[in-house]
Amino acid sequence: MTSCDPFHAFVAGFEQLLAQGRLLGAEQARAAALPVVPDGAPVCLVFSPHPDDEAIAGGLPLRLRREGPWRVVNVAVTLGSNRARRRARWDELRRCCDMLGFDLVSASGESEHGLERIEPMSAQADAVHWARCVERIAALLRRYRPQLVVCPHAQDGHPAHVGTHALVMDALSVADLQHRLHLACSEYWNTQLHPGLMVELGCREVADLVAALSQHVGEVARNPYHIGLPAWFIDSVRRGAERVGTAGAAAPDFRFAVLYGWQRWEQGALVVMPPRAVPLTTPVQTPFA
Repeated sequence: MTSCDPFHAFVAGFEQLLAQGRLLGAEQARAAALPVVPDGAPVCLVFSPHPDDEAIAGGLPLRLRREGPWRVVNVAVTLGSNRARRRARWDELRRCCDMLGFDLVSASGESEHGLERIEPMSAQADAVHWARCVERIAALLRRYRPQLVVCPHAQDGHPAHVGTHALVMDALSVADLQHRLHLACSEYWNTQLHPGLMVELGCREVADLVAALSQHVGEVARNPYHIGLPAWFIDSVRRGAERVGTAGAAAPDFRFAVLYGWQRWEQGALVVMPPRAVPLTTPVQTPFA
């Protein structure tokens, strides 16, 4: 390849951007000004299997926080398997949530402590422990009465993600909620076959999610996955065009997007919602009215 090959130059530009991204430090991140959340604002509960999922899956919650403004509460389900890192991960998580304007609570009810053994087999292996964890989540659902719940989808490829999905589903079943809510299932370790909601993100939203994710300094030091987040959102446009849209149809004119499974919880059952794309020109809360 020669330097005048435009395709080589195009790909080389990506390489250069990745190299530049590695030089960005968490201390360079600046939180954007956010509107004050009014009393009685709708609530979005984000159930994050690990510290960092609040940013990775946070495209929809971030737009709700800015446009509504909704109150967004990130629930730290676990703090990871490395006990020696848990205090540091809580501190990193708090900084990330502060940047995004999200409230932060622990599923365990104690700062710096998450739930343990949130995995697919835990319900059968230790029914008493699992029931206790389910009640923790059900109590949060009753307390916050969310209009929207975000959690990983059922096949998200990591034991803690799959376990978190099962935990939230069990909690919805026992919480005896008397109001209707929406469920948005996020994806990261494994894509989902039938996403139903495609939310456009702009450059500002993506940049702020990358900056917030960079606050997890201990994690990105061993794997700088935060700088690949824009590529994940770019690929979501490709998949969403035919998974949320119609096969063979023209792709929407989005640069970045995030995909979710979309259902409504009503009268103790989940109802699959019709596929929908939400561009930046449409208020992001519209599907949840």
